[in-house]
Amino acid sequence: MGSEPPLSPQVVEEGGEEDEEELSGGEESDLMTLSGRGSLLTRRGITLRVLLKDSLVEPGDGVLSIHYLGKKFVGDLFNDGKIRWVETGQTFNSPSAWATHCKRLVNPAKKSGCGWASVRYRGQKLVQYKTSWLQKYQPSADMSLVSEVEDDEMRDEEEEEGKTPLPTDDKNRKNKLELHDISLVPKRGEREIIPVRYCTLGTRDAARDPHTLVELSAFSAINRFQPFNVAVSSNVMLLMDFHCHLTTSEVVGYLGGRWDTNTQLLTVLRAFPCRTRLADRDSASAVEEEICQNLFIQGLSLVGWYHSHPRGPALPSLQDIDSQMDHQLRLQGSSNGFQPCLGIICGPYYHGNQGVASTITPFWVVPPPEQRPNDYGIPVVVEVTYVQDNFLTSDILNEMMLLVDFYRAAPDLVQFHQFWCPDRTMMDKIKGSLSGHTPKNQAYSQILEHVYNQLINTH
Repeated sequence: MGSEPPLSPQVVEEGGEEDEEELSGGEESDLMTLSGRGSLLTRRGITLRVLLKDSLVEPGDGVLSIHYLGKKFVGDLFNDGKIRWVETGQTFNSPSAWATHCKRLVNPAKKSGCGWASVRYRGQKLVQYKTSWLQKYQPSADMSLVSEVEDDEMRDEEEEEGKTPLPTDDKNRKNKLELHDISLVPKRGEREIIPVRYCTLGTRDAARDPHTLVELSAFSAINRFQPFNVAVSSNVMLLMDFHCHLTTSEVVGYLGGRWDTNTQLLTVLRAFPCRTRLADRDSASAVEEEICQNLFIQGLSLVGWYHSHPRGPALPSLQDIDSQMDHQLRLQGSSNGFQPCLGIICGPYYHGNQGVASTITPFWVVPPPEQRPNDYGIPVVVEVTYVQDNFLTSDILNEMMLLVDFYRAAPDLVQFHQFWCPDRTMMDKIKGSLSGHTPKNQAYSQILEHVYNQLINTH
């Protein structure tokens, strides 16, 4: 492959969606020989093999994923650019072939897969790696061609997920805001997130947006009593709230504690933040193994989990409801005894909150009635007693500093010097929210100030 661009760049015509990247090895070799890196390649010419050859992506197990209508598919990427669907072992020649196959399993009426916009490599859409290739090897290319392709693919994705597509100009402005301004101050015209009532959901529908938020019911509203009592340590609330405030992205963690079958009391004594990206499957297993070891060392059991809705209400989505139900069943195991699993949602930067404090919502899911097995589970609010700790333990402080180090260089780190509202910075906001969880011994406020100073110094 020549490194010097030819005098007359050759334009490779773009194929249809179903033909995209279905080139044989020989065809691709001919194509690259004719074009070279200096020529203008359209999306049909930039294949997974091209990205692999130029080290923009690397082969690996489980590095590819598709999220479609509440279902997740995971794939392995081979050295030759082929994809193996982990669940069945089937092999596909391209992202489009794999995406089309998987989506038709969920929605038989789906005609194409929009592979480059649908398939994610380590959590990021493949279409973004394609753009990176062009910017690196063909900086003189007409990027409007690529942008047009990306907009078409993204629009298809938004339509099939039930979202209203943005006009191209608005989409470009939105991308610039996301890349260069991660302030959590609400933007003009930002769409308010409106939760739905559970009674309006009806039977489970694969076409429904899995991110739809659902209002919580009370146990009394469904003619039930809360089947367990819950006590949560203030140190748990402090560490969890701190974790959720650090980034504009969603975070997740686990809860450790004890379950007393005699008193039916669930005591939550420790939060274990997952210092990993949600889409990073490579590190997730190692992080979870470390948490399991810490649970064992401290003599605690796994009793629940938490996650954040950074800018939205602290209410469960349809996806959260299904996840909580899965956790409840898994934690209970095969024994006939009952053991609850607590879910907690933290909404740190939702402007519908009162004051600076995060909204923190403990919830549980009641299975649907036996006569309606295809309904969603019923999300209910859990009444909790909060226990004020006298002091901060060293492991809590150490965990806070580890979180600061983990997010220090992250592009989605909250800009703490920016303003949350006209008279409060983001740092004022986090201090105000955490003040409700600080220990009775006020001497620990100086230690927390040290942690806050470390946050300020991350910028």
